[in-house]
Amino acid sequence: MNEDEAVRQLWMLADERATGCEVDSARLIQAGLDALLAGLDTPSIPRLAGLARWEADQAPGLFEEVLDELGITPHLTADPEAVLWEVARSWAERIVDGSCDPGTAAAAIWSEAATPLNYPEKLDALVAWASTWEDLDEDHPHTSRDELDTGIIQAARELLATLPQPPWITANPPLLG
Repeated sequence: MNEDEAVRQLWMLADERATGCEVDSARLIQAGLDALLAGLDTPSIPRLAGLARWEADQAPGLFEEVLDELGITPHLTADPEAVLWEVARSWAERIVDGSCDPGTAAAAIWSEAATPLNYPEKLDALVAWASTWEDLDEDHPHTSRDELDTGIIQAARELLATLPQPPWITANPPLLG
């Protein structure tokens, strides 16, 4: 991950939190670690990245400090619906690049994007795969995790191919020079 990607991840998490999505402290800490490894340098990034599990309750406050230090503010004033699409895009990218379990990420797309967007057709395939993944043992005993993961990855690729770049990605210059 480079500096621009780390900033984008921080911005996406800020947007998610601003839409009311529950962002787990572990994701905030991981974003801090990613930012640190990418070379971002603020006083709070190492503190956020270095939090231990029992210190996770400090992550939201430190995350806000990191945002302040980098000048990151949520993009919600422009288009809250676009933020939800960016949430879906972010999870789909993690599915495709292998950085997140496909079933877990598809479930996140279902709950954090599809539901608040009132189940748009573009997310139907991922919602269906997430539902199947959730009911794997009960309703689909002859389907393997590998088959589900393959289907979820393909659906995520197809989603990414259809989503336009969010307007703020091209409208806002990178924070880093």
